[in-house]
Amino acid sequence: MEIKKVGVVGAGQMGNGIAHVFAAAGYDVLMHDISEDALDKAMGIIRKNLSRQVQREKLSEADMNAALEHIATTTTLSDLGPSDLIIEAATERESVKTAIFEDLLPHLKPDTILTSNTSSISITRLASRTDRPGKFMGFHFMNPVPVMQLVELIRGIATDRETYDVLLGVVEKLGKTAASAEDFPAFIVNRILMPMINEAVYTLYEGVGSVESIDQSMKLGANHPMGPLELADFIGLDTCLAIMNVLHDGLADTKYRPCPLLTKYVEAGWLGRKTERGFYDYRGETPVPTR
Repeated sequence: MEIKKVGVVGAGQMGNGIAHVFAAAGYDVLMHDISEDALDKAMGIIRKNLSRQVQREKLSEADMNAALEHIATTTTLSDLGPSDLIIEAATERESVKTAIFEDLLPHLKPDTILTSNTSSISITRLASRTDRPGKFMGFHFMNPVPVMQLVELIRGIATDRETYDVLLGVVEKLGKTAASAEDFPAFIVNRILMPMINEAVYTLYEGVGSVESIDQSMKLGANHPMGPLELADFIGLDTCLAIMNVLHDGLADTKYRPCPLLTKYVEAGWLGRKTERGFYDYRGETPVPTR
């Protein structure tokens, strides 16, 4: 099967990045969101990020203009029906994702491949709620999508070989690298990354170190490009908590228990960069630790 038309559900941080890389690779992209404002904002971000690539001489101006012409937007989910491939990049809540797929099903072509950009939710379970579990996969991009090289490909129990091979070819055309993961909670990247972030929050919670000393220790002592608390703010503390809950519930091991301090920050609405407060306060010229 040849993929030409791609539907992206969700115009947030992940959705607009996915639309960007597909359009830059020559695919026709239709990006959906329930909000026209969200779509306008997403297109502004895509233009800005493509311009940055032109400035860094990674793209020509002609390539940038061609990529923008490949992207259309819609607030009507059924418009994505004629797509060859659909990538769901909505909020990391299973009920939301399931509802999206149920709404899409009556409008799809028989051979449309469905995928989810979920970072932790069971692909087998999501696929079972559709009419095509054989043509359903996890298609997990890393953030920020235009920069990060890796894509996790996750097969559910029912995913057929052809679907996997088609998506492997898509990843290659995008100029990215695929890592195959089995369908267990949080897959590979977040199975390793999120417990590290959670442990950093415990280290703060227990008073072992301050926000600044924890991040500085991992940057200078382990050569990480970003400290774990700074990274948590970048990802979104609500997303970090959701993934830890999936790990804790799915694997029933107390080592995945979310730190109570992480829960408190999410309850306060301090979700990181997107709300301007998390482990750092971003409302001034430079980020300031909040603890």
